Amino acid sequence: DVYKRQNLIIQTRCQATNLIFEGTRVVGVAYLYNGVKQESRASQEVILSGGAINSPQLLMLSGIGEATHLKSLGIDVVADLPGVGQNLQDHLVAGVLNYVTKPDTLANATKITSLAKYLLLRKGMLTSNGGEAGFFIKTSPDLPAPDIQFHFFPGAFEDHGRTPIPLYGGHGFSLGGCVLRPESRGYVKLKSKDAMTAPAMQPCYLTSESDTEKMVEGIKLARRLIQTRAFDSVRGPEHLPGDQVQTDADIAEYIRNRAETLYHPVGTCKMGTDSMAVVDSQLRVRGIQGLRVVDAAVMPTITSGNTNAPTIMIAEKAADLIRQS
Repeated sequence: DVYKRQNLIIQTRCQATNLIFEGTRVVGVAYLYNGVKQESRASQEVILSGGAINSPQLLMLSGIGEATHLKSLGIDVVADLPGVGQNLQDHLVAGVLNYVTKPDTLANATKITSLAKYLLLRKGMLTSNGGEAGFFIKTSPDLPAPDIQFHFFPGAFEDHGRTPIPLYGGHGFSLGGCVLRPESRGYVKLKSKDAMTAPAMQPCYLTSESDTEKMVEGIKLARRLIQTRAFDSVRGPEHLPGDQVQTDADIAEYIRNRAETLYHPVGTCKMGTDSMAVVDSQLRVRGIQGLRVVDAAVMPTITSGNTNAPTIMIAEKAADLIRQS
C-alpha cells in the first residue's frame, strides 16, 4: 500500500490531506500539489474512493472517526463515528509450492526471448496474468456453499512472487487456498495527523481459530490434488511447506509464517444502521452532508471471492444514486 501510494503521488503529483467543511457539510478537498497546498471545491458532493485503507485515513484526518483516537492526535472531531477504520477484512492465501520436472513455467518470462515474442507476436509467457486457473471447493460436504477458493499459478509464488526458488532452475508451480468468509477482523488507525504518513494497518489475520483450521484444510486439499495423475508428468519434490511439515500444528505454523494477502481489503467504512456503521444505504457518511464513500471500504462483510467485480458494481450503483439525488 505504501508503494501504491508513492506511485500514485508520482503520477498525479497530488496527495489529498483533508476534507473541507462548512459546519458538517463537506464542500471540497485540500491537497498537496508538488508540495504546495491547494483546494478544490465541490458544488454538490464529494466522492471519496481511496479504498479500504486510504478512505478511512482521509476521514480520520478530517475529523471523522472515533473521537478519543482523533483527539489523541490533536485532530478536531467533526463526527464521532467509531466504525471508521474498524472491521478490516481480507482474503489470506497460503499454498503448496512444488518443483517441476519440465522447465516450462513463468520463470521463463524473464528471458529476452519471452519479451521478443510478446512484443512481436503478443504471445508467450508475458501474456499470462499469473493466476491461470482457479476453483471453489468445500472443506466439508455438509457445507451449503464452498468455503475455500484455490488459485493455480504456473510459477513459484513465494513472497508475492519476489523470492526465487533455489533449485530446478527456479521452475515450480503453486496451488494456494484462501478462506472465503474469514471471521478475523482488523483495523486501520492513524499514526499521525500528517497526511503523508501512512496509517497503521493491522489486519489481525488468523485471530479466529476457525480461519486457521480452514486454511490447514486448504493445504491438505492442495497436497491431495497435486498428487493426482494429472500432475504426474511434471510434478517434482515439494518445496513448501516441505515433507517435514505434516501435522495440523506444523501446517498451522507454516501458514502463520508464510501466508500472504490476496489484496482484497474491505470493510473499514461499512454500510449499515448499527453503531459501527459509517455509511448509510445511499453510501452517505453518517452525520455528514455532501460526502459519500464509494469503494470496497463500504462492504459490511467480504465477498466470497475476488472483490474487483463487486467493487465495480458498488460504483455503478453509486452513479445511479448520485444521479437520482
